Amino acid sequence: MHDPAELPPAPPSLPSDAVRRTRALAVGSLLGLIVLGLAWELWLAPLRPGGSWWALKVLPLTLPLPGLLKHRLYTYRWLSLLVWLYFTEGIVRATSESGLSAGLAWGQVALCLGLFAACALHVRLRLRAGAPAHPMAPP
Repeated sequence: MHDPAELPPAPPSLPSDAVRRTRALAVGSLLGLIVLGLAWELWLAPLRPGGSWWALKVLPLTLPLPGLLKHRLYTYRWLSLLVWLYFTEGIVRATSESGLSAGLAWGQVALCLGLFAACALHVRLRLRAGAPAHPMAPP
C-alpha cells in the first residue's frame, strides 16, 4: 500500500460549463465596453468633432482583462464594482443626450448589466464549487 502522502496531487478540477459561460460573458461584455467606448468617443458620436479625449475612459477597462483570462477570482470581484462607474455614465448620458449618443449610452448600460451579472454569477459559482459541503461541521 502507498502512503497517502506519497500520492501525486489531484489534478485541478476543470471548470463547469456554467463557469465557462460566465467567464465568456464577462470577457465578451468587457471587450464590448472597450470597443463601444473607443468607437463612441472617436468616430460615432464624440463630444467634440474629430474625436475626444474621453476615449481614454476605456483605459481602466483594459486592466482587468488579463485577470479574467487567467481565471483570477479577485479580478471578477473588483470588476463587479468598477463596472458601476460605467453604468452610471451610461444612464446619465442615455437620459440627457439624444440621437445616436443616447442609443450608444443604452448599449453601454446593457453591457454593464451583462458584465455585472456575469461577474457576480461567476464568483458565486466558483465559491460554491470550492466551499465545503458542511461549513458548520467541526474539522
